[in-house]
Amino acid sequence: MLEIAQTDIIVPNFKRRLSGVTATVVRLVPLQAHKMAIAATGFALPDDLPQIPLSRILTMSRHGPQGARVWHARRNNEMLPGLFLKHVLRKRLKLVFTSAAQRHHTGYTKWLIRQMDAVIATSDKSASYLERACHVIRHGIDADLFSPCADKRALRRQLGLPEDATLIGCYGRVRPSKGNDIFVDAMLQVLPNHPNAVAVMMGGVTEHFKSYARDLSAKINASPVADQIKVLPEVPVSDMARYYQALDLYVAPQRWEGFGLTPLEAMACAVPVIATRVGAFEELVADGETGCLVDIEDTQAIASRTHALLADPKLRSQWSGAARTRARTHFRIDQEADAISEVYKSLLAQA
Repeated sequence: MLEIAQTDIIVPNFKRRLSGVTATVVRLVPLQAHKMAIAATGFALPDDLPQIPLSRILTMSRHGPQGARVWHARRNNEMLPGLFLKHVLRKRLKLVFTSAAQRHHTGYTKWLIRQMDAVIATSDKSASYLERACHVIRHGIDADLFSPCADKRALRRQLGLPEDATLIGCYGRVRPSKGNDIFVDAMLQVLPNHPNAVAVMMGGVTEHFKSYARDLSAKINASPVADQIKVLPEVPVSDMARYYQALDLYVAPQRWEGFGLTPLEAMACAVPVIATRVGAFEELVADGETGCLVDIEDTQAIASRTHALLADPKLRSQWSGAARTRARTHFRIDQEADAISEVYKSLLAQA
C-alpha cells in the first residue's frame, strides 16, 4: 500500500469482478508508477499493484503533493465519486474520464462527461460519440511478451496442438457478441477444402452462455470436420501469448466490441488477422497489409478470406511481418501509458 499523501494520481476501479477495464488498470498503473506517483484504489486489484485503501479516499488531504491530484475514472460509477470528492468534500481534484463506448451516451453520462477536466477516447470511433474535445489514446499491448516464437513446432508440442497443421485461432469469451458461431460456421465451409488446417477456438464461458457454448460444440461434433476444430478452455492471461504464437492466422468475428485487443495481440505475434468492422479493429488492422476487414456477420466473407490466405502461404508470410511491425510501431502499451501520463502532467501543471 502507498501513502496517499505522496500520491498525485488516483485510479479508481469500482467493479468487483474482472473486466476489460480492470485489466487496463492493472496493465497501465505499474508502468506509469515508474515515472510518477500513481496508485489504484477499489476492488479486484492484485496485491502487487501500487494502490491505496479505498477507506483513505474520504479522509485524504484536500491538496496533493503538487497542489492537486488527478482522479482518472473509466466508468460512470467512478466519475460520480470524483465529482463528490471535488465539489462536496472540496478536494482539489482534476477529473479525467476514458471512454471506449461506441454508441450514443445517455443524458446522465453526457452530463458526467461535461464535468470532467479532460476526456480520453480509446479510438477515433469512440471519440465521434463524445460531444466535446478529447484526447485519442489507443490501447497498446506488451510487444515483448506478445512476440513471434522461434520454434513454432516445439511450442505446439508443448501446448498439445498439431505440429504440422496450419492453425486458425479465435480467442476470447464465448458468447454471441464475440461471434463464435460465425467463426464455427465459416470454418465448416473452409476446412473440408483444407485437410491440413485446424481451427482453434478458446475462451471462458459464463453461466449465462453455457447453452450457447453447448450448441456450438454439438454443431462441431456433428460436422464432417469435427477432428479439425479444437475447442479449448480458457487459460490464464499469463499463458495467452503462447497460444497466439502457435497460430498461422487469427479470426476476430465479433458482432460488437468496445475496443478489442485480440487482433493486436495476434499481430504482435506476427499473425495476420481477419476481423470484422467493429470496435477499434478498423484502426488496428491495415486492410490488405496486415490482414482483412469484413462486414459484421458476413460469414461468407470470413470463409472466403480464410480460404484465400490458406491457399497463399507467401501472402500470409508477407502479412505476418507487416502485422508484427505495425503492432510494435504503433500499439505498444508503453506508448499508451506515456500518452496518458502526459494528460496527467498537463492537468497537474494547470493546478
